[in-house]
Order: sequence, then structure tokens, then C-alpha cells
Amino acid sequence: MLLPIGDDNSERMSFPVVTLGLIVANVLVFLMEQSRGEAFVIHYSLIPAAFFGGQQSVLNVFSCMFLHNGWTHLFGNMLYLYVFGDNVEDNLGRFNFLVFYILCGVIAMLAQAYSDPASTVPNLGASGAIAGVLAAYLILFPHNRVRVLIFFPFIVTMSAWFVLGLWIATQMLSEWTSTYHHAATTVQGGIAYMAHIGGFFAGVILTFVFRRHEAKHGSMHRLGLKRQ
Repeated sequence: MLLPIGDDNSERMSFPVVTLGLIVANVLVFLMEQSRGEAFVIHYSLIPAAFFGGQQSVLNVFSCMFLHNGWTHLFGNMLYLYVFGDNVEDNLGRFNFLVFYILCGVIAMLAQAYSDPASTVPNLGASGAIAGVLAAYLILFPHNRVRVLIFFPFIVTMSAWFVLGLWIATQMLSEWTSTYHHAATTVQGGIAYMAHIGGFFAGVILTFVFRRHEAKHGSMHRLGLKRQ
């Protein structure tokens, strides 16, 4: 397992106000979860069957992005946002980045809900929105060096295109595997891979809409890769 713990911020010109603000917001909401219990989580998460059945508001598509299922879930998501969010925010601009993040999260959650509209399992987490951030980073900063923890305490440095390309490939393979076994398995929870995939490809498209300037090392043209 590759765990990104840092990257090259030499090109960043502004302080990541929105990225840090989103991290704080997620932590505060999680603390509310801890104090208010399971009923709070169910009320503000996205349950596909309830959503399509009219029992949940459109606001649930937004609120579920700030909920997390435990400290490990929260820490992993916030680590990815901290490592990759600042450079993307710097390139898109603060307001654009906030809108970009929310749109990716909403599209991710809808992708997950539409993939299994009869599901009664609550969907929650920031990973769909963060998947969009990863897509933007891959497009804008493919040659940036990312420090990755492989097995504690071994840390190596890799190109962003390899780390993030491997990440999305893993998500797609995991979604295919989970779909293949779905007919023989009763799924009660787990990882929303379709949200990750939906958020990532939303990020690919929206990056070209919101970016303000070309990153110094970040164009797909310079990398010499074809869009998949």
C-alpha cells in the first residue's frame, strides 16, 4: 500500500486557506458525530433508497461529504487532502477550488447512489471530492515528486503521475471486482469505489474548466500522455 505523506510545494505561491478550512470543517463535523451518535450520521448521510424515494433532501448529497466512519477514515482522507489540495488550490484559485471540491463531491456521491439506487447503506465521506482533487493534481502537476510511505519506516519519492495513476487504477479494479462478486454477496458496507471513480473523472473534466494557468511542469501535453 502506498501512503502519500508529502509533495513538492516549491511552485505554490499562496497559503492554502480553503484546503486547511476544509480539513478543519471535516474534523469539527466528525467531533459532532462522536457526540451525537449514530442517529446524526444516518440523518445527514446519503442513503440511495431513501434519497430516490423522496425521504431525503438534496442537501444530503452535500452534508454526507463531511461525515466519516471512524478516525482512520477521517485521517486517511484528510492526509490526502493536505498533501494534494494546496497545490491544486494555488492553481485554481481559492473560490474556484472550493466550488471544484464541492462539485466533485456531489458528482461522486450521485455516481455511487445511481450505481445501486436500491441500497439502504448510508454513503458518507470526503473521498469522492478528494478523488477530484487527485485528478486535478495529476493533470496539473504530473512530474511533481511525492513522498510515499511504503512500509514503516521506509519512505520513497515517486512521480505524481505514477502514485495517482496507480491509485485510480486500483479503484477501478476494486470496483470491477466488487461488482463481479456482488451477485453472490450481501454487501452491508465498505468502500464506495464508484464514488472515487465518479469524483476522479469529474475532477478531470472540471480541472480544464476551473484552472487559472498552466502549472510549470503540469500539462498533459508536456507529459506526452494520451487522455484515458
